[in-house]
Amino acid sequence: MTVSGVVERKLRDSFARQSIMTTFGVTIAEIAPGRIVLTCPILDLARQQHGFGHAGLAFTVGDTAAGYAALTLMPEDAEVMTAEMKINLVAPSDGDRMIATGRVVKAGKRLAVVTGEVEVEKAGVRTTVAILQGTMVPILPRP
Repeated sequence: MTVSGVVERKLRDSFARQSIMTTFGVTIAEIAPGRIVLTCPILDLARQQHGFGHAGLAFTVGDTAAGYAALTLMPEDAEVMTAEMKINLVAPSDGDRMIATGRVVKAGKRLAVVTGEVEVEKAGVRTTVAILQGTMVPILPRP
């Protein structure tokens, strides 16, 4: 299943306005209803003192993937904001590339419960490094 062209254009335009995504080299790899996949290189500017990708990068791309997954199911005139997000860091981000998959667990009128799974890839092998769960709130235009 795919999203409409209008929804895809809205998502891509919104994503392009996030300067942090540009800074980290994050790109949209897949868009489907209730699901988004983002990818980025693990740049030197986003590594921690041991050389691994920083947990802040994992949170940033995981949260963003989850939020845009929610946005695929919201009204066309809505935007989205994170109300809360929990992260479990399950392995060091020892890799060259990060892949974040956001999914909607339950979409309602006033909130969406979402998950994000963040993996790193090194030499073609993927490892899950973080799992996120949170709540997204639609931001509707004022009448």
